[in-house]
Amino acid sequence: MTIRFGTFVPQGWRLDLMEIADPIEKYEAMTQVARVVDGMPAYDSIWIYDHFHTVPRIEQEAVFEAWTITAALARDTQRVKVGQMVTCIGYRNPALAAKIASTVDVLSHGRLYCGIGAGWYEHEWRAYGYGFPETRDRMRAFREATQIMVKMWTEETPTFEGEYFHIRGAINEPRGIQKPYPSLWIGGGGEQVTLKLVAQYGNACNVMGDPATLQQKFAILRGHCEQVGRNYDDIIRSSNANIVFVRPGDDLEQATAAVRATYNWSLDDLMRNSIVGTPEQVAERLQVLADAGVNYFITYFPRIAYDHTPLHIFAEEVIPHVS
Repeated sequence: MTIRFGTFVPQGWRLDLMEIADPIEKYEAMTQVARVVDGMPAYDSIWIYDHFHTVPRIEQEAVFEAWTITAALARDTQRVKVGQMVTCIGYRNPALAAKIASTVDVLSHGRLYCGIGAGWYEHEWRAYGYGFPETRDRMRAFREATQIMVKMWTEETPTFEGEYFHIRGAINEPRGIQKPYPSLWIGGGGEQVTLKLVAQYGNACNVMGDPATLQQKFAILRGHCEQVGRNYDDIIRSSNANIVFVRPGDDLEQATAAVRATYNWSLDDLMRNSIVGTPEQVAERLQVLADAGVNYFITYFPRIAYDHTPLHIFAEEVIPHVS
């Protein structure tokens, strides 16, 4: 499978719009990045997060709601796919989530990547009144939610009776454009639930980690595919990459100062959380991950709302060297 690339737009969650005061201007900065990417054939997709409170620290800052802007960005663009990495199942009834996704698949003319996950950000769960169930319960609910969403997309009057959710003859019309259902991206590396759901239902997985971890997770996914009779090579294997470009000879402290100031990070903090390097070095780092089995990279450039240059550098100086 040819390696493909997507990128996150600045949404506010990672404090990437905080230097813009007006909320309308914040949105326009976000959608302008989407339009730039839409005009660059090197990128297959744009992505957003499903979160309400900022990271790495909680601020009274704008964070645009995921599915509202998925719909808006789909209409603001013409070519790129639009995805969420990932929709937290705990924030929306899964039948409603499937209905929303079906609608967006239609309005985007079949350009939806529907990302789903069990959720992890305890602070915002509790702040919004969702509680925060134990991991066992979140994962079991996630399994049921995935099954319900697939039923909503594939059956005329689906019924499901579970421990956490039920549907009883729910009508979901239109069910979307893509067949048999919108491209389903399942986030996380859980070996007993998440990767098994990928093998059963997913068009793609999203797994994070070093090369050894990725190889291990993909091997487990292959095993699950063999158990259910699924072709492992049909599944997109994605991973995310935070990227900060420098040029040869740059002083790293100075070259990364603006990015680090956003997060109050030291250079060591930045190096732990991002790939920092020249385009050649970034390509080398991504190639190692590709050799471990990744065939889809979703990039994040920290200050992309204010300067689109990294999008062009990545497209012109990195992508041609990763295979």
